[in-house]
Amino acid sequence: MSVLVGALEDDVSILINEIGRASNQSLLWGPYRPNLYFGTRPRVPNSLLTGLMWSKVESVEDFQHNLRHTCEQHQGMVGYGWDDYDVRKGGRQTIHDEGNNIDIQTEFIKVEGGQHGGNWGVRIRGIPRESAPMDLKTTVFFYAALEGLGSVEVENEASTLGYDDTVTLKGITPDLGEFVVDITKGPESNSHPVHSHPSYEDKPLDRTIVHSLSEEAGGMWQAKGLLFVAMKKEVDRYIEKYTVENAPPPCQLFTIVNKAGGGNLHLIQKVFEGSFEFDVLYSSGSVPVRLDSNALTKGIKSTVKSFSDRFSRVFSRQRPFDQPKYEVFARSLFSNLIGGIGYFYGDSVVDRSYAPEYEEESEGFWEDAAEARDRHSEKLEGPFELFSSIPSRPFFPRGFLWDEGFHLLPVVDWDIDLTLEIVKSWFNLMDDDGWIAREQILGPEARSKVPVEFRVQYPHYANPPTLFFVIDAFIDKLELSNGTQREKSPESLEGEQRTFDLYTSHSDYPEVALQYLRNLYPLLKRHYFWFRKTQWGDIKSYDRDAFSSKEAYRWRGRTPTHLLTSGLDDYPRPPTPHPGELHVDLISWMGMMTKVIKRIATTLGEADDAEEFSVYETAIVRNIDDLHWDKDAKTYCDATIDDYEEHAHVCHKGYISIFPFLVGLVAADSPRLGPVLDLIADPEELWSDYGLRSLSKKDELYGTGENYWCSPIWINLNYLALRRLLEYATNKFCPHQKRAKKLYTALRSNMVNTVYNSWEETGFAWEQYNPETGAGQRTQHFTGWTSLIVKVMTMPDLESGAKGGHDEL
Repeated sequence: MSVLVGALEDDVSILINEIGRASNQSLLWGPYRPNLYFGTRPRVPNSLLTGLMWSKVESVEDFQHNLRHTCEQHQGMVGYGWDDYDVRKGGRQTIHDEGNNIDIQTEFIKVEGGQHGGNWGVRIRGIPRESAPMDLKTTVFFYAALEGLGSVEVENEASTLGYDDTVTLKGITPDLGEFVVDITKGPESNSHPVHSHPSYEDKPLDRTIVHSLSEEAGGMWQAKGLLFVAMKKEVDRYIEKYTVENAPPPCQLFTIVNKAGGGNLHLIQKVFEGSFEFDVLYSSGSVPVRLDSNALTKGIKSTVKSFSDRFSRVFSRQRPFDQPKYEVFARSLFSNLIGGIGYFYGDSVVDRSYAPEYEEESEGFWEDAAEARDRHSEKLEGPFELFSSIPSRPFFPRGFLWDEGFHLLPVVDWDIDLTLEIVKSWFNLMDDDGWIAREQILGPEARSKVPVEFRVQYPHYANPPTLFFVIDAFIDKLELSNGTQREKSPESLEGEQRTFDLYTSHSDYPEVALQYLRNLYPLLKRHYFWFRKTQWGDIKSYDRDAFSSKEAYRWRGRTPTHLLTSGLDDYPRPPTPHPGELHVDLISWMGMMTKVIKRIATTLGEADDAEEFSVYETAIVRNIDDLHWDKDAKTYCDATIDDYEEHAHVCHKGYISIFPFLVGLVAADSPRLGPVLDLIADPEELWSDYGLRSLSKKDELYGTGENYWCSPIWINLNYLALRRLLEYATNKFCPHQKRAKKLYTALRSNMVNTVYNSWEETGFAWEQYNPETGAGQRTQHFTGWTSLIVKVMTMPDLESGAKGGHDEL
């Protein structure tokens, strides 16, 4: 996607502003309501929302139980999601709704132009499944709702019988200007139920039904409930008029009243028999040409082709995953990752009481902290806005801080500028101290999906700083490109015209990239030093022997059974929490964070800062060994204080034990690397034919309790392990190069085939995978960090023909 830029002045800020404006226009509209099967909104608060609902209407029970709107787990789906999707252009989604005997397809495109994000359209298709009756009856609702200032109303003349042609909504808002939304009749091939009940004469089903409502602006996300309320009145009227025994057939009974006009919520209903198709066409008043169905048809074809061509270039799969069967799989995973990007706006529940119990400095601190939480000092803060991808549309349709860094690693390969826009959105949530809430539950819609006990955010709770991975990857790309447009600097372009690529402008133009980093750098520093201030671990009070008396870290938020802030929830820690605990995963995260921020400081020419961070980095790496390496167990361990007030290791071999390795803090010539590889490669410890287990098979807690992080395979940390193995496998000075190569080859094969086989069988990517069978489990449609498999398939094949079994190790 290229945008023409007029004559540029010498000031770099002109270039930056032009790129920013064009990118914002490109990203303004989208299906940014990922918790719905389909719904659009712009990236502005309190604006126009749209959504889609449908159900079969063969019986009374059908509609009551089968009306689809929000994505839900185990709702009779045999797979759903984007087949091809680009945030800037659109794509195609297929929803295999076995429960309703129909496959729904939504083909969404965006068309550039004007001043308000251009036009967009979606073609909505229904294709009965093989098991469906020939005359399958389906009712479909499209709605448009306005949350804030402005107006939207039905432009058609009022009709009690409904509309036999296009229904047009006309509106205006401060952010969108004037616009129209056309809901077409669809092709002549559409068929509608016909029956002999007298109710048909008053409301023939071959017409579109429109019902306009005036509702509270903050409740539009409850459109399904509002529909039920409106429909109940019509159902009650039918029953009163005709009695239960002589009620209209379900396809007629479950219709809304024709009542089109003004209001801020417009429900548009169509009832079909068999397959169907219709278009929704949004046209901005600032675009000279109104979008029509012919343009939508051409746009769909070009969008799908454009995605396919670009995907093959960006994600070039390497052997053995260059086989055709992996093509659809890879495109689906990635499309659903970026198809889960949403715009979220609302208030957040935060406890800023700063109760002394939250310092967690006394023995039994978790009980004191629980009492402090029970005082319910939380308050609403905000509103805030966030542009972010999500882990799972049905179960986790909101932003998670540590997930997002993993989500963006494939995205940065596809669209650098989109990635940086999301990173900026996250850091804009930071408070004055440097804290970012680990879970962004913004507004009542988001809170409706979260149990009450998990809604409150606490400003002393951290979460792994994975966004630093993304900044590091960005600098890699910047250095690799070395400024592809450097030969045409702003100073040399006076009086000329040029184009820039919205996917890569920040890597094409170093001056743009450096300004982005300069703007972000103060926030990164503030976040970094917030970690050092709030998550410090105690060395001095217990006379611990370490290179540095300062570099030790402890997650806050610990209970005897969980450490949610670490991201590894129920992974075993010392059995009794202690204020003298030290967590090896957290000091590892701090080491990674320090390396990256040092690199940023160096890139920006902040020599004094870089030197300071270098001192921290050295001390952290030394202290990881001094405080966390257990010579007897030959592994890294958490530490606590024993009954004799002495430093003691608590070793539960698993992901925690290899964390310094995972984040790149174990040198190729380190004496620790051999034992780490031993642990990874042992089938009685972490190795399985499906990926690395989260906890050693020998551990007494393996597979016990909640068993969330106590055995299952997680793709995000397997990906980090694979990345490190590749580094050692390609380092000729590494004493373990040959072994790392074999491990890398086998693990890569195991990871891809585990996710692929489960996807092929179930239609879904999953949150985690069973270490004994490889089956996907827990949350379905988990296309967040599980989509890292797309990157895994592009990683080099170091040993053609190698098998994934343990014999190769």
